[in-house]
Amino acid sequence: MGFGDLKSAAGLRVLNDFLADKSYIEGYVPSQADIAVFEAIAAPPPADLCHALRWYNHIKSYEKQKASLPGVKKALGKYGPADVEDTTGAATDSKDDDDIDLFGSDDEEESEEAKKLREERLAQYESKKSKKPAVVAKSSILLDVKPWDDETDMAKLEECVRSIQADGLVWGSSKLVPVGYGIKKLQIQCVVEDDKVGTDMLEERITAFEDYVQSMDVAAFNKI
Repeated sequence: MGFGDLKSAAGLRVLNDFLADKSYIEGYVPSQADIAVFEAIAAPPPADLCHALRWYNHIKSYEKQKASLPGVKKALGKYGPADVEDTTGAATDSKDDDDIDLFGSDDEEESEEAKKLREERLAQYESKKSKKPAVVAKSSILLDVKPWDDETDMAKLEECVRSIQADGLVWGSSKLVPVGYGIKKLQIQCVVEDDKVGTDMLEERITAFEDYVQSMDVAAFNKI
């Protein structure tokens, strides 16, 4: 289990694939698991690893609150896909043999903490589920996402945009619209819950893919 060496291109690719259908390393909210992985990365992932870059920029915004995020930070090898070998502690294995706790007390303590965290999150989920608001305000937004030039890979640009995931955000149809000089912009529809997702958040997350995106504008905004 693990991501391998997150300072290498191979490790970052594993992280990118892992985050293709996830917003966070564990669960549905930022936690100490995200901070542990974030701190193991030497620099922002390259733009072609759009899932990893989207997650990196999002977790970076929690830098001042990282100590207050839920959970208990574990060894890096405890996170990530199960089919990847953990190489983060390989160099020190032989040196630390004499320090191994044969009774496994640390692991048991971590397991208890993990169990407690899961139970808290399940309780929060059930509580949230039971509170059914009478009306959920939603809006339909049409976005114009402009590339730098006519050589920008528009398929990759759209992939990066759609990789943005958030509670209350659903992506819809899209098309490429000519703007002149061989340049086309991406016009993409989305439906948002007003209390959870705003245009400022969308602009910040989309323009973070700066290798592909020059700017984002709201072309249409309608209440549903």
